[in-house]
Amino acid sequence: MAGNQKAKAKAEQAKGKAKEALGRAVGNERMEAEGRTQGAKGDARQTKEKAKDVFKH
Repeated sequence: MAGNQKAKAKAEQAKGKAKEALGRAVGNERMEAEGRTQGAKGDARQTKEKAKDVFKH
């Protein structure tokens, strides 16, 4: 299950980066901001999963 959550975190980070880049390319500030937010959520999820791994072992 932890591997699944880690994969979700990576996917969310990638989606966020893509959305941010697309927003920047087309000049849509809102899309760019949404991408940064989504990337930050992915970062937070990844950090949470890493912390769970530390306490697990």
